[in-house]
Amino acid sequence: MAQFSYIALDPAGKTVRGRLDVSNRGEAYRSLEDRRLTPVNVRSSDDHEAASAKTRSRAMVRLGRAQTILFTEELADLLDAGVQLQQALSIMAERQQSPAVKKVSARVRENLRDGATFAAALREASPTFDELYCNLVAAGEASGSLTKILKRLASSLTILHELQMRVVQAMIYPAFLISACIGLIIVFMTVLMPQLTTLLGSTNQQLPAATQALVDLSQGFATHWWRILLGLAGVFLLWAGLLCLPAGRLWWDFVKVKFPLFGPVFATRYFATLSQGLANLVRNGVPLLSALKLMTRATTNRYYEQQLRKVTEMVQDGEAFSTALKQAKGFPLLMVDLAAVGEQTGDLGRSLEKTAIRYDKELNGRISRLTAMITPVIIVIMAVIVTLVAYSIVTAIFKSVNGIRASG
Repeated sequence: MAQFSYIALDPAGKTVRGRLDVSNRGEAYRSLEDRRLTPVNVRSSDDHEAASAKTRSRAMVRLGRAQTILFTEELADLLDAGVQLQQALSIMAERQQSPAVKKVSARVRENLRDGATFAAALREASPTFDELYCNLVAAGEASGSLTKILKRLASSLTILHELQMRVVQAMIYPAFLISACIGLIIVFMTVLMPQLTTLLGSTNQQLPAATQALVDLSQGFATHWWRILLGLAGVFLLWAGLLCLPAGRLWWDFVKVKFPLFGPVFATRYFATLSQGLANLVRNGVPLLSALKLMTRATTNRYYEQQLRKVTEMVQDGEAFSTALKQAKGFPLLMVDLAAVGEQTGDLGRSLEKTAIRYDKELNGRISRLTAMITPVIIVIMAVIVTLVAYSIVTAIFKSVNGIRASG
């Protein structure tokens, strides 16, 4: 008999810790499943096994978003074709072209051979598989719908990945314009303005007001550039320190979703993710309260995490989900109404899935409108800056030419 320490989740989503006296790791996992506990981490008290577990933890491979989608899609396709789970992982470990996916597949297969459930094997193999991912997999194992769950996970991850890529692509052109504008101003300030100042100095002409302001700005930057850099570094460190504080992070996450233009995009993306995650959990047999707790832990925005925790507490006290959403702050009436419809029809999971689809469409529209507005605004700002700089230079040139003619 060996002693194993474990960390697991009970049906209500609470963390449970304890020890088991069993013969091997596989029996430890079976014992936890008999108690309706979802294993998160199971370790032997044996020093050698603990040391090897630490070594495996240090060697964990983290997958990118695209690699996670590839792993999930390929595994779902193999299982759908009738291949057994361990054989599917073996195929991926041998034939997959991505080295990271090969390593993770091999690690998950090793954990399965040690007796772990698939969800626990994923947790121990890579930190990429977060709590939400692993709990969906656990629900799929328990309900016999693992292939279906993996396909839904791949679809959800693909939607989020495409959304992220659309935002990045939409910002490439504005970022290029801003960089070009900054580069042009630097050339004016460091190359043209010193030459122009020298030219005007030789004619004893007084600089026009606009040109003088540009010269002062250029000289100030050339003289105090290190102070400016130190000031920017200090502001950055202060900002980073503020975000490290719980109150500061909560304030910033609140400001992000309330900020004009960009705030609705962040909020809509969260509502789409929340609705899709809850729909996946509820439609695969996870109780609503447990699903809410899982989504609360998976929420990265501290403001919405706080509000969702209030919703969870109200549901735990017996309130209807739609009522709790309505009483909490930040959740739109559309989500409240569709949740109420789902509760009345007895199919909350389907209603939440429809909510996710609605918010996906709304998000696409908001991103399109935002990107359509950003480019013209940046072009106008650039045109104003370039016009002012060009005006100050041309005015100075004309004045110097007139001075030369007068002296001649």
